[in-house]
Amino acid sequence: MLKRLDKIRFRGQRTDVFLDLGDSPNTSDTECSEEILMKPRPSLEMKDTEELQDPAGPGTLTMPAAAIQDYQRAETDRLNDLKGHLEIALLEKHFLQEELRKLREETNIDTLKQDLEKERSKRLVLEQKLNLDKETMYSWLQAWLYNRFGAYIGDFRFQPEENTVEPEEPLSAKRLTENMRRLKRGAKPVINFKRNLFALSSWQSVYTSAFAFIIYMNAAWHGWAIPMFIFLAILRLSLNYLISRGWRIQWSIVPGVSEPVEAPKEDLTVSEKFQLVLDVAQKAQNLFGKMADVLEKIKNLFMWVHPEITRKLYVGLWVALICSCLIPYKLMGLYAGIKFFLIDFMFRSCPKLRDKYDTPHIIWTSLPTDPQLKERGGATLSRWVQGTIYSNLGTALPCGISLEEQTGRAYNTKKGAFHEVFNLSGDERPLAVCENGWRCCLINRDRKSPTDYIRNGVLFVTENYLCFESSSCRSNSSKKNKVIKLIDITDIQKYKVLSVLPGSGMGISIATPSTQKPLVFGAMIHRDEAFEAIFTQYTKKVTMTTATNPET
Repeated sequence: MLKRLDKIRFRGQRTDVFLDLGDSPNTSDTECSEEILMKPRPSLEMKDTEELQDPAGPGTLTMPAAAIQDYQRAETDRLNDLKGHLEIALLEKHFLQEELRKLREETNIDTLKQDLEKERSKRLVLEQKLNLDKETMYSWLQAWLYNRFGAYIGDFRFQPEENTVEPEEPLSAKRLTENMRRLKRGAKPVINFKRNLFALSSWQSVYTSAFAFIIYMNAAWHGWAIPMFIFLAILRLSLNYLISRGWRIQWSIVPGVSEPVEAPKEDLTVSEKFQLVLDVAQKAQNLFGKMADVLEKIKNLFMWVHPEITRKLYVGLWVALICSCLIPYKLMGLYAGIKFFLIDFMFRSCPKLRDKYDTPHIIWTSLPTDPQLKERGGATLSRWVQGTIYSNLGTALPCGISLEEQTGRAYNTKKGAFHEVFNLSGDERPLAVCENGWRCCLINRDRKSPTDYIRNGVLFVTENYLCFESSSCRSNSSKKNKVIKLIDITDIQKYKVLSVLPGSGMGISIATPSTQKPLVFGAMIHRDEAFEAIFTQYTKKVTMTTATNPET
């Protein structure tokens, strides 16, 4: 455009006369052309000459004519420059308006708006289709993943733990018996395995134990001990599979260890059923007691209840750790075989040697249970109290009376001093096992009256007498008390008062020459304990009497 402007800048003859802007024709800027007539301006020469005249008076010039012409020429050049700039601005405006008009004619705004709306609608449709495709793809992928891996993903889903309380079954004799039988059947394989190991270690079958010892030592020397145990497990499972398929295989490492199967009892009477329940309850009591003893010993071993024993375990664990880091496993396997087959056999054959040098056996037998700890604590406290009492009594004992005689007088019954109630000598006192006596009822079948036939009371046993204190007698009377010399007893047995009741009874029958029918001490809760104490003291007394007087 600048080149075009330069070309049209000075077209035509250069004139020194310009149109007056105030007298310019009323036309638009776009209709500007070269045919516009220019109004002649009055010559500047007269004005300039007038201005250059001397202000003192007209007609006198102060400057020469050459300077005036130069001045007029410079002004003319300046006006020509202004004119050129004005023409350029008008032409630029004209060309810009032409280009704007052409653009307006070439482009239609309404059409462009319609096209834009169409494009927008297309874009929205495409976006909806794309979102629909994405949702369809996502749902398909989610369904595929759920069908393929849903079961595994659900296992890793965090859920709150449900505390379900199982309903407890009511007490039933049948259920208790069945559970004990189930427990026995379930523990039978473990018990048989333990017995087989014990039989191998004890060399009950010399050939079998020697064969197992050679195989194990060879496997341990070559480092095959673990593969050997795995092979034995596979062999055992294979035999169990054949047995489950109907094969009759009686296989055991050591023959003669398995127990015969007991036939179930049927058509039992009420008494036999009750006795069966009592036997089951006794077995359960003994089993739970053994389990409690084992668990309490383990707990006391690790909780430093017995510091000396736990210290041995602590040192042994450190030695085992150091040996496991330094000694090869092959040598440790050889030591395990020697310990199992040889050392344990020597310890079982020689109990004294075992009690001195078998450290695990010594630790296990020395560990106390919780009841034993309570008994020891109570015995320690009682010894401390007794020592305190003895120390206090020692200052007040009269001359000639020993401490044992003074303490022997401390055994009293509810009616008074023991020896005074039964009219015995002062040195007679109850044994330690029956310091408080056994509650029972005396049944004297020689008497006919109800008051004399059955009497409630307490039974004591001393070194020489069996004493029964009736609870219905008066404090100063001993007519209804019963004193029996142990050497006068001719027979002593456990007795069942009512045969229709189940069990072995809760009474003791004692026969003497002075009674036609044996005396019965019934309704004794601790009948077995009392019988053992009375029978032991009776046997001891009879033995001593026979030794002193062989004729009797």
